[in-house]
Amino acid sequence: MPEDIPGIHHVTAIASDPQQNLEFYTDTLGLRLVKQSVNQDDTSVYHLFYGDRTGSPGTSMTFFPYPGARPGQVGTGQVSTTAFTIPADAVEYWVDRLEQAGVDADEPRERFGETVIPFRDPDGLPLELVGVADAPAGDPPAGSVPPERAIRGFYGVALSLEDTESTVRLLEEMGYEATDDEGDRMRYEAPIDLGAVVDLVAEPDRGRGQPGAGTVHHVAFRVTRDDQAEWREQLQNLGLRPTEIVDRKWFESVYTRTPGGVLFEYATAEPGYTVDEDLDELGERLVLPDWFEDRREEIEAGLPPLSVDTP
Repeated sequence: MPEDIPGIHHVTAIASDPQQNLEFYTDTLGLRLVKQSVNQDDTSVYHLFYGDRTGSPGTSMTFFPYPGARPGQVGTGQVSTTAFTIPADAVEYWVDRLEQAGVDADEPRERFGETVIPFRDPDGLPLELVGVADAPAGDPPAGSVPPERAIRGFYGVALSLEDTESTVRLLEEMGYEATDDEGDRMRYEAPIDLGAVVDLVAEPDRGRGQPGAGTVHHVAFRVTRDDQAEWREQLQNLGLRPTEIVDRKWFESVYTRTPGGVLFEYATAEPGYTVDEDLDELGERLVLPDWFEDRREEIEAGLPPLSVDTP
């Protein structure tokens, strides 16, 4: 048996305007652009990666921004909410910050004994900030948010499902344990500081999610290179249909559609975002996997302008 899954690696969502996306996640949320690349399945579209100072696993929110993309519809078979960890004593700071930035946000609420701030990004993607009393110090980037108030990384994700039973079996196989429930929400957790939580929300009457701007494309979980092939075999043993191992340059990936309809990825922590850029220069220029370098001129010509402020 492979080792248990130690939490979320990254979350990838669909956006519309790349410049608007960049400014929101760096200026408003204070994350760092740690990689500027392209969608490897559609090189006419950027792939933008945000995270902590190094883009470490458990902190990396990534986007495929399709200019003019139609809005999607969040529903069952999708990650319905992506949540980030903040220190509990930073809740008031973030309520004020989101309000001053004109962000579409709701009043804070309590869930499982913690304060949650629900809000939406410019494309309507549902997000949350969760105040955690013992939030890890993390490795916040230098930027517009003071380090003591900064987002630490992922808290977790919520999955909207017509039926939760089959997803429960998969999460338990991955080593997640049930820790709480509240109404139609069941909480599963991995023993790690960041990206530990997966909430299963039973919503049989919500309607099937439709992909588009403002929806999550997939959620990726952390594996090691040593365990990845075993995890692929284990997914097959569970009756799923995982892809072959795909080289994504900064990690290697296996994808599978879960019985509940959510696309899961199993991504290695290695080699990371500094394999092709110095730490101090992450995100400053368009970086392509080696197999696209001979097409750089063509690819760059097909991308919309993107203004990246460098420190």
